[in-house]
Amino acid sequence: MTLRAFMHRIALLAIFSLLLSGCDKGNPLTVVKAAAVGVPSLAPFFEENSGLGKDAATVRSQPVQGSLQRGDTPGLYGGSKQPTICDVVKLERFLTDPRNHQKAQAWADVLNIGTDGIPEYLDRLTPVLLRHDTLVKNHDYKKEKAVPYNSLLQAGIAILVDEQGLPAVKCSCGNPLRPFEDDTGRISVQFEDGNKKWAGYERDSVVAVKPAARKLERVALVDVQEPARGINRPVGTTGERDTAFNAEKRRTVPHLAGRSFAQARRELIGAGLAAGYAGQGAPPEGAKVTATDPPAGTELPFGRYVMLSVAGGGTSGFDGTSGPTTPTTTPPPTSSGPRTPPTSTPPSSGSSRGRPGASSSPPQSSPPSSSTAPGSPSPEKSSSRPSPAPSTGSPSTGAPVTSSAPPPPPPPPPPPPSTTSAPATSGPATSQPATSGPATSEPAGDGPSTAVAT
Repeated sequence: MTLRAFMHRIALLAIFSLLLSGCDKGNPLTVVKAAAVGVPSLAPFFEENSGLGKDAATVRSQPVQGSLQRGDTPGLYGGSKQPTICDVVKLERFLTDPRNHQKAQAWADVLNIGTDGIPEYLDRLTPVLLRHDTLVKNHDYKKEKAVPYNSLLQAGIAILVDEQGLPAVKCSCGNPLRPFEDDTGRISVQFEDGNKKWAGYERDSVVAVKPAARKLERVALVDVQEPARGINRPVGTTGERDTAFNAEKRRTVPHLAGRSFAQARRELIGAGLAAGYAGQGAPPEGAKVTATDPPAGTELPFGRYVMLSVAGGGTSGFDGTSGPTTPTTTPPPTSSGPRTPPTSTPPSSGSSRGRPGASSSPPQSSPPSSSTAPGSPSPEKSSSRPSPAPSTGSPSTGAPVTSSAPPPPPPPPPPPPSTTSAPATSGPATSQPATSGPATSEPAGDGPSTAVAT
């Protein structure tokens, strides 16, 4: 190959690469601004040195298994023996000061509350320390308005979380926070304005937090200085009512095969363990768990991840807004009546807490997946329903023949008695309704839907 031919080939490969890169223009990366521990924001709601909060510089981001996690995931957040990481009283004084009314209005608008509701809202927030590099929608204060931007908060930053475990306020500057809404797998983190790439940063270990299915009574934390010490912090308190527990005490992985992803996650939370999954997108809430890693019976410390393998493909936003579509249509309409009360009552406990889809979707998608095995015999019977039975109209032809055939004169044979048996064929025809009986057993097919309701 000559040099000219070689250079020509290189040029063609370069052009081809550029063409391929253009394919991503329809799905561009989301720009995310890094926010490191102790680095002040350029346009904060309140001055960083105002004493609202203090970050912990010694915290290192923990690995995650699944970039979308609920706000009630055990060990998601940390704490310490110093309950003054966020001065909620001082923040309330600033926001309710008439001199800061314009700023308070912009702050309250971000959180969808009125300025008169700020004190009550703050009373329900809980200070924690991030244990993971966490994606949020942050807000600067510019020209008397809140300006949103996507941000990656470094582990160790102090924040306030709401009753469903969502990041609500960055303590050091009072900036309001909202959930990150874009694809966690397609981000471009910008380390600028003094926010140099920190030690321990791993692109695959960032997490975005989604609301817990129901309001929390307490937040289970891990002491960032003493990881063997767990902290139970009642929601709406700042540390004065903390109680400690042994975070190294072993918790048994429950048997989860056959459960829906949503059910398995709840059982793991109850056991003090976290639900993990492969890939960027979380499985549908109704996806059936097929295996766990480590297996059931394994003993793990508080907050450790248990990887869940699920049947089928597809992902959802982890808020329950999407999931398996075909199973939701399998229950027959005639069977939905008697079973609706049991299946509708469980989701009602969480559907009114912020995102109705988060709790309503799992019960819809999971029942059919478990109803196929127990209920399959009944549908087969109903599918063999003898609809051709009405075509056995032979009785109508057999009976008239026997009544209208006189004996011929030469050899007087008797009337054809053999044809008189034709009416006997009418008996099975009249039994057709009896064969339709199994069709009424179809409601049994949706029986298991009540068994998986939460």
